Amino acid sequence: MSGPPSEPPASFDTPASFETPLTKLVGVRYPIVQTGMGWVAGPRLVSATANAGALGILASATMTTDQLRAAVKEVRSRTDAPFGVNLRADAGDAQERVGILIEEGVRVASFALAPSRDLIARLKDAGVVVIPSIGARRHAEKVEAWGADAVLVQGGEGGGHTGNVATTVLLPQVVDAVGIPVIAAGGFFDGRGLVAALAYGAAGIAMGTRFLLTSDSTVPDAVKARYLAASVKDVTVTTKVDGLPHRMLRSELVDALERSGRPAALLRALGHAAAFKHDSGLGWRQMIRDGLAMKHGKELTWSQVLLAANTPMMLKASMVEGRTDLGVMASGQVAGLIEDLPSCAELVGRIMAEAWAALGALPRESVR
Repeated sequence: MSGPPSEPPASFDTPASFETPLTKLVGVRYPIVQTGMGWVAGPRLVSATANAGALGILASATMTTDQLRAAVKEVRSRTDAPFGVNLRADAGDAQERVGILIEEGVRVASFALAPSRDLIARLKDAGVVVIPSIGARRHAEKVEAWGADAVLVQGGEGGGHTGNVATTVLLPQVVDAVGIPVIAAGGFFDGRGLVAALAYGAAGIAMGTRFLLTSDSTVPDAVKARYLAASVKDVTVTTKVDGLPHRMLRSELVDALERSGRPAALLRALGHAAAFKHDSGLGWRQMIRDGLAMKHGKELTWSQVLLAANTPMMLKASMVEGRTDLGVMASGQVAGLIEDLPSCAELVGRIMAEAWAALGALPRESVR
């Protein structure tokens, strides 16, 4: 890993650049990534992150292709800095969406599931940096062999769909297994965490919940207030939304979901599937094809595939409509440690200043 510059920043407002393999790969000033959170990572948040010197990732899975192109153009109108787009590798229109990224000159394509070798090759041939998210060492090894430029590794502390291995255990496994830059996610919110991740060998950190809780986030104020009021114990993992482990804020709705039986859950999922069909512009045939791809890619049961329709619509209810009584609030455990709503510029500047302070506090004498 390339080291940081030799001099600390003159002030918290203008922190010095901090070079790592990640910053060199994607062309940003700081080794910080804002993750592609559905219904949250829109043009305003992504452009604010990019203008702050970090890498913003636009969430596209809940957009039609026309909306995706419009969102990319809007980000481009707000910033000249590099940014990325998160894609579903198993979507039936993945090739069309990749074409939009290439045509619009997007710098980074990120994926929640491993993209195919052919998809990676098409992006790389066009000069797009490919960064899949992975949750196990073997997945990182696979996508590296297929040509991925970097990997984002999320430990169990992270929000949304998550595994059961802590970042401090998963991260060094992956760093030791691959030769491409590794971005650490799950449990990060400040400069101390950045320095810790770098010490493990990561090239940077990715944060979702911390960027959700900024003044640039379009999440309704009442929903942000629920996050700020949460303690670490108020963040739980449930399988009752879509059949997969999903980390979120505990709420009355989550409690009700965990008490409900399978027939009620499947009936609710059917309604959500119809609503998602309307919002996404997908036809039933396309949704069925995507369901088949999801079933194979994640080794899901048909019941879990149907329940998957719950996730985007229940997130939309809270993150867009502010209905915490009808929606779920995906959250990392760090929500219990966050107490304010800075702008993206303030957040990134603070993290880098904290990182410099943490580095300065390390003992300089040789251990004897």
